[in-house]
Amino acid sequence: MYELNESSFDPITFVLTGIPGMEESHIWISVPFCLMYIIAVFGNSVLLFVIIMERSLHEPMYLFLAMLAVSDLMLSTTTVPKMLAIFWFSAREISFDACITQMFFTHFSFIVESSVLLAMAFDRYVAVCDPLRYSSTLTPSVIGKIAVTAIVRGFCIMFPPIFLLKRLPYCGHNVMPHTYCEHMGIARLACADIKANVWYGLTTALLSSGLDVVLIAVSYALILRTVFRLPSPEARLKTLSTCGSHLCVILMFYMPAFFSFLTHRFGHHIPSHVHILLANLYVVVPPMLNPIVYGVRTRQIRERVVRLFCPAGECPCPGGGSRC
Repeated sequence: MYELNESSFDPITFVLTGIPGMEESHIWISVPFCLMYIIAVFGNSVLLFVIIMERSLHEPMYLFLAMLAVSDLMLSTTTVPKMLAIFWFSAREISFDACITQMFFTHFSFIVESSVLLAMAFDRYVAVCDPLRYSSTLTPSVIGKIAVTAIVRGFCIMFPPIFLLKRLPYCGHNVMPHTYCEHMGIARLACADIKANVWYGLTTALLSSGLDVVLIAVSYALILRTVFRLPSPEARLKTLSTCGSHLCVILMFYMPAFFSFLTHRFGHHIPSHVHILLANLYVVVPPMLNPIVYGVRTRQIRERVVRLFCPAGECPCPGGGSRC
């Protein structure tokens, strides 16, 4: 099933077992995951296409949304196809280098998406708390720099784990109870001290996504302070409604991710199949729901999507009886 390196005893291939204890249900489990993946790819592709093609949507909020769609496509496409191959064809083997590559892009896309959500929180903060300076603050060059920073940040955080994993001897241990490769899942197969991996993973998680959550919370605290100072309830509701979609996306993204992260490290009494199911859900559920949430709640996107799928003048505009 595996071969050994003559020098370091590193496995040439890893074996991903899928969801431990639920092997007989793999086919049934694959159906909702396949449907969610198709919806995620279709929804994010449509969203990306609409934002690129419609010049009126070339504004900061929608450009950040396009970045979110790209990171969602990367996160789900890096993991779900291999997951489905395991469920459908028992294609459990994955080469060591392919496993490292999958691990890199899975965590990289998660970090980039977290960075984009932080940028979107800053966008909402400026729009609500300092609207007169919105256009001068979030210029195209600033948005471009934010995008580059998110990519560089993800690369810098995920580059060291490649060497932290390659330095470890594995002594022929190659069976991983998971559907995709991730940092600590690989490290636990090593027959050596992995404290460096544990501390690096914990520290970077706290200083990247953990710090993002704190800054997002601070930005929304400032937004709420500004909102509650508005004179009328109507104005407060209208202002809060502009942040509703972003808040929904934040909750969908961080809650399952952090729960999975914490149970992986501290939830020793939680059954392994529960942890693996949660880890699978957080790479496909947020990418599936993000375009739906923004499509339903954002009138400009909703109208452009209707125009895309209906011939001009033949479809009623969303929210009214007039023609688009």
